[in-house]
Amino acid sequence: MNTKVTLTGVTLDNPVIPASGTFGYGYEYAELYDINVLGSLSFKGTTKDPRFGNPTPRIAECPAGMINAVGLQNPGVDAVIAEELPRLRSVFHKPIIANVGGFSIEEYVHCCEKPDKEDGVAILEVNISCPNVHSGGRNFGNAPETAAEVTRAVKAATKKPVYIKLSPNVTDIVSIAKACEEAGADGISMINTLLGMRIDLRRKKPIIANKMGGFSGDAIFPVAVRMIYQVYEAVKIPIIGIGGVSSAEDVIEMMLAGATAVQVGAANLVNPFACRDIVLDLPRAMEKYGIDDLTSIIGGAH
Repeated sequence: MNTKVTLTGVTLDNPVIPASGTFGYGYEYAELYDINVLGSLSFKGTTKDPRFGNPTPRIAECPAGMINAVGLQNPGVDAVIAEELPRLRSVFHKPIIANVGGFSIEEYVHCCEKPDKEDGVAILEVNISCPNVHSGGRNFGNAPETAAEVTRAVKAATKKPVYIKLSPNVTDIVSIAKACEEAGADGISMINTLLGMRIDLRRKKPIIANKMGGFSGDAIFPVAVRMIYQVYEAVKIPIIGIGGVSSAEDVIEMMLAGATAVQVGAANLVNPFACRDIVLDLPRAMEKYGIDDLTSIIGGAH
């Protein structure tokens, strides 16, 4: 049974990848199990300068998921390269995905150039759900033009494959994916969190200090599958599917929709062994559905 998949020339032993922001910098989970069972991992979103993140409280529970407004808390790209990455490489010997964010085009370029030079980093994952401080705070990922602008700038400054992580909080995700492909993106990661909100009935005020946050978990899985299906029909580049994945069956479903690999997010926060369990369960699910080679099912539902 073959679980290997390939993302822009980078071969993974299996398609299961912990999603950025749900797995720290990886070595924290290495204390619990051998994280080398994973296909890859996408480390915590990294920005140019250190960030404390948003005010607390910044987590709210939901019946089938959670809302978070952590706000890209991280020690900054220089500290990540100097301290976090070497720690991760000492315990993880597979390809690493470097997730980066930015609040201007220059920041995106700066944050991609640094990990681009690092051994072990195989793919740059560029989160364009950040607000553009130079244009009134509108997210880079909200329009094809700004998404393409980030893609072009990062591609011009780097050598490694660039995957653009798309926000679902848009009217037409397909046009944004196509704009990224035309601007040179090597792949697409999708979807980031949906925008959600909870209100505290006793206080009669929003639970999260930021009022709204990113809604993730089981409830968003059908939205992610639908968007991946749509984008797969429109682009030729690989897709890393994200959104509500919590089982081996979910991985197969997302791959049938068009994903080449799959990231697991909120499930890690419920069960720290979620990714390991999904990897170990994949052969059973493949046998159940008559699948010998995972690569053969990518986009199979079309």
